[in-house]
Amino acid sequence: MSAYNFGPNHPMSPKRLELTARLARELGIFELPQVTLAESFVASDDELATVHSREYIAAVRRVGADPTLSDPDRGLGTDDDPAFAGMHEASARLGGASLAAADAIIAGTALRAVNFGGGMHHAAREKASGFCIYNDAAMAIVRLLDSGVSKVAYIDIDAHHGDGTQDIFWNDPRVLTISMHESGLTLFPGTGFANDIGGPDAQGTAVNVSLPAGTGDAGWLRAFHAVVPQLVEAFEADVIVSQHGCDSHRDDDLSHLNTSVDAQREAALSVAALADRVCSGRWIATGGGGYNIVSVVPRVWGHLMAVAAGRPVPLRTAVPEPWREYVREHYGKVAPLLMGEDADTWWRSWEVGYNPSDALDRTVMATRKAVFPLYGLDPWFD
Repeated sequence: MSAYNFGPNHPMSPKRLELTARLARELGIFELPQVTLAESFVASDDELATVHSREYIAAVRRVGADPTLSDPDRGLGTDDDPAFAGMHEASARLGGASLAAADAIIAGTALRAVNFGGGMHHAAREKASGFCIYNDAAMAIVRLLDSGVSKVAYIDIDAHHGDGTQDIFWNDPRVLTISMHESGLTLFPGTGFANDIGGPDAQGTAVNVSLPAGTGDAGWLRAFHAVVPQLVEAFEADVIVSQHGCDSHRDDDLSHLNTSVDAQREAALSVAALADRVCSGRWIATGGGGYNIVSVVPRVWGHLMAVAAGRPVPLRTAVPEPWREYVREHYGKVAPLLMGEDADTWWRSWEVGYNPSDALDRTVMATRKAVFPLYGLDPWFD
């Protein structure tokens, strides 16, 4: 999985994955009796072609075979997505992991599955974008649909708009895509506003919550709970696929949001509870963005795996000393002492009232007004 590597100075460092796996192992998550570790595989061209064009796949192969080439029209060999040897195989392996997750859900051998190396939500049908080559979450969704699953809800809480996944399913009424992200007015990719609600045959199946820069835990969780559960329940999804990019954290340099590890854990718990209520527990979780590779990413995705396993790690749990020592020796950094940050994650329920002078409330209301009536929901009260 760590072969997905744009180079030593690129934010999308494979060290994120190595440190996350190492922390999960030290926490005992991989050894839980209900947890199975499954190997990934390199997705075939036919599997990739369920969401990407054959021409684009061939272009990724060409650039990966000769990294001196570039194809900027397809987003390959750019500053965001530099060419590297083996690009196709590495990217297709991330896709294979999410396909393996979907296959386990379909077969009934797993109720929940996590691919923290996935979540490549900017990858579009014909183009790489934002550190993403192949869209693994979209591939998993198509796999579920092709197996007979009627409806899939995709929930994206990355700081950046899940534009690639939304666009792939823009006019597909079987897929609800919900993206909660920093406003495109202040952050890449500059898209994902409340009036983006899906194609002519799928009105209301694209949902966007465009958060003001600076939004912290209280607003972030308020927005989530004011939009996501209501729509997933009304949509009556059979499976949830979620993307847990943790670049909304206050210590992440690639966004302007202000969340905590504690809030990210709370969101994972909420998605798990939603899957239990609506989908008989069936849930695939992926990683995504997140560029503070010591203090943030391993803890957030460690919590995600523990939540998926049904054994949440308490926030006051000590970060295992062997992991902290490893970080000190190999990265020269002081790792956190605890799995949480003692953050205040209290959030005000939408039912308490709407404040039109508050920027967060205005953006939430814009989303509710755009989409809720299409599901028979009242944007003011439901």
